[in-house]
Amino acid sequence: MAAAINPFLLAGGILSALAALAHLGCIAFGPSWYRFFGAGERMARMAEAGQWQAGAITLAVTAVLALWSLYALSGAGMLPRLPLLRLALCAVAGVYLLRGLAFVPLMARIPGNSLTFWLVSSGICLTIGAIHAIGLRQEWARL
Repeated sequence: MAAAINPFLLAGGILSALAALAHLGCIAFGPSWYRFFGAGERMARMAEAGQWQAGAITLAVTAVLALWSLYALSGAGMLPRLPLLRLALCAVAGVYLLRGLAFVPLMARIPGNSLTFWLVSSGICLTIGAIHAIGLRQEWARL
């Protein structure tokens, strides 16, 4: 009998995929999207100036988020088992949770974003991290 699909890891995979798509949207639609999503004025200006670094940075983040999505979907039982699945899902949940909790030190290191951006993005990261962590806990023995 096939294992049931884990709804938390499925949701985590979908949310990471949506985040990856939003980052691709920034590349495709340019500075207004960078500003809307709170990437900061520096990134928006780099995109306006046609500097390749804005797209390269955003594409790297997109690739990481897409990989995280694949790992969550694998853990959910939607895709074949990926290597180091348990370790990868621990890292994904940990990074999301850390990003959500560590926004105060990040604010000091990455100036130019509003408090609203930091609160909203940190809340989103905490939520996605918690979803991954719950799914990971539920599937721990199977992984």
